[in-house]
Amino acid sequence: MRIDAHQHFWHYDRAQYEWIDDSMAALRRDFLPLDLRRELDAAQMDACVAVQARQSLDETSWLLSLAEANRFIVGVVGWVDLQADDVHAQLRKVGANPLLVGIRHIVQSEPNDRFLLRPAFCRGIAALEEFGLAYDILIYPRHLPYAVELASRFARQRFVLDHLAKPDIRRGRFQEWERDLRRLAACPNVWAKLSGLVTEADWHRWTPDQLQPCFDIAFDAFGADRLMVGSDWPVCTVAGEYAQVIGVVADYLAARPAAEREAVLGGNAQRFWNLRLRTVL
Repeated sequence: MRIDAHQHFWHYDRAQYEWIDDSMAALRRDFLPLDLRRELDAAQMDACVAVQARQSLDETSWLLSLAEANRFIVGVVGWVDLQADDVHAQLRKVGANPLLVGIRHIVQSEPNDRFLLRPAFCRGIAALEEFGLAYDILIYPRHLPYAVELASRFARQRFVLDHLAKPDIRRGRFQEWERDLRRLAACPNVWAKLSGLVTEADWHRWTPDQLQPCFDIAFDAFGADRLMVGSDWPVCTVAGEYAQVIGVVADYLAARPAAEREAVLGGNAQRFWNLRLRTVL
């Protein structure tokens, strides 16, 4: 099956989604499973993993309810307060649902660049291993050294890097990002998503050739067995249509062996999260 490893749903509310500024005005509406199902079908994708967009237990429960009602949503990466004293209780509450496959915190927005290494946060990461949940790393390039230290400390914890840590595609500045990305990729417990890259380029003028260096570096660093495709829908729509965004990765893979194509386009996601693929109706 072809699996989109990274997308979002929301009921739009200005206060809850204040990061959607005037430049992204088209995102100021609801995005729900029926909307995505049309895009998946058109792009010949079979299933998806829904990822949190708000740091709220209520949103996590809502995403799980969407997954229960829509068989093409085969997993949810939700949120719990990993720094809370009652993190185990929070994880027991939402983790009882087998559709919860991982947890994410919006670290890129934290004022402390060393947030990933805070003792309270690390205690929460330790709890994830007990519950068999992966952790999505959402950061900028400057945070990569701290991600390396985190992944090294928790060698048995599964991590996946969102959006390749958002390289500076607009200006084509990859040197420091590449150096630190390779260090992170040297940790065998870290995988990565080929997602969210079109929005790091010029939204109106990007070309596949501008993304190719990032793909080349990611494949060389992680190998085809630790990469997975993701759309970052609906955020990606500020820079391109769903099928176009997925197509950039599919086109890049066209010259690679069939086994690698199948892995990146779905097999790796299934393996990383141990997804229970249900019959898609």
